[in-house]
Amino acid sequence: MRRPDQQTTTRPAPEATLGHGTGPAGPDAAPGTGPAAQPAAPGAGPGTPPAGARSAGPGEPSGPPAATGTPAGTPAARPGTAGAGLTGFTGEPTAEGALAPYLRGQAAEFLRSLRLHHEYSAPADAGGHGAAEAARALRRAARRIGGSLHTFRAALDPHWADQLRGELAWLTGILAREHAYANRLARLVDALHLLSGPTLPAARGARAAGEAAGADAQGRAALGVGAARAAALLERRLTLARTRSHSAALQALGSSRFHAIADAVALLASEVPAPSGHAGRAAAASLLEPAELAEQRLLTAVAALPPDDTGPYNEAQDAAWHQARLLLRLHRYAHEVVLGGADPGLTAPGHALDLHRDAVEAAGAAAAAARTPRIAPATAYALGVLHADQRHGVESARAAFRETWPYATALAAP
Repeated sequence: MRRPDQQTTTRPAPEATLGHGTGPAGPDAAPGTGPAAQPAAPGAGPGTPPAGARSAGPGEPSGPPAATGTPAGTPAARPGTAGAGLTGFTGEPTAEGALAPYLRGQAAEFLRSLRLHHEYSAPADAGGHGAAEAARALRRAARRIGGSLHTFRAALDPHWADQLRGELAWLTGILAREHAYANRLARLVDALHLLSGPTLPAARGARAAGEAAGADAQGRAALGVGAARAAALLERRLTLARTRSHSAALQALGSSRFHAIADAVALLASEVPAPSGHAGRAAAASLLEPAELAEQRLLTAVAALPPDDTGPYNEAQDAAWHQARLLLRLHRYAHEVVLGGADPGLTAPGHALDLHRDAVEAAGAAAAAARTPRIAPATAYALGVLHADQRHGVESARAAFRETWPYATALAAP
């Protein structure tokens, strides 16, 4: 449990805000965790925001907001961690001093990526690596704008923030599908090759070695018969889905709806609409409360995650992990706004949740392919083995998240 005077990961230490840090944080420091956290030195610059992953849009999380009280799973520092001071501010972060520059910077990145995407999408360069990188940068900037509009809605014009956030969520969803299908196909085909590859080393002992080698060879042979057909079936299905997604993305980028989004982001790059009324101006005076609320919602969601002894085939629990991934992303963006940089302690957990998402979607694709009518039994068997392999990947990603989660949250079974 956190003491009443213990700072959160988003609230800057008083010494740091006044520029009186006692020393730089170590290389493995998690910003602002624990009562023993030391503020960063005045010259320490913020970290570079991590590249976003493939998810679609920063849509509003499901469920009501968590209470502002301290939830179970409040951050507690690991030994040796150090706090991160609020760089660039002389007091509490405000909408004018922190949020507006952040939104303008992300809007400029959005427009720059859009220009590069148009250049790389020319007929001479169509389908190249540059266009894909520009599309990822475009989605990354759109997600950060949308996530910040969601978290700090009260400090902005609410009607404008809701409208632009919804449009950005639509855009990122459209642009992410082609990339998602391509990665899913590569993941599944590689997994099939590994599963149907050379036999594993036999067990020790002559008789045990012979029995194990015979059973393994028989299983590999049965899997090898259907693996090629399963890979061909997956390639047909996912390539078709990728082609349709590519066409939908091109149509969206040429639509009047997208041009309206680009115009709104271009205006955001020069001016951030301010809230009206006394309540809006009061909310814009400090960004700490909405940032801490985003953190508390994340901690509550992580503390409520299912225990690790439920087995790999409980797909009903996937939604809770996806929700935790979304809340972690919103917290990361709020951390970037308030503290001027990313929290390095959340990089590994975020990567684990990305792997979890990829494994869940790959398992779903294998199961959907196995339901294809009139496929050969060997093909269905190979797809079943592939589905089981991806579900075990889901469990591995959950275990990696629990190992790298930097806060003392109850993640084990009671």
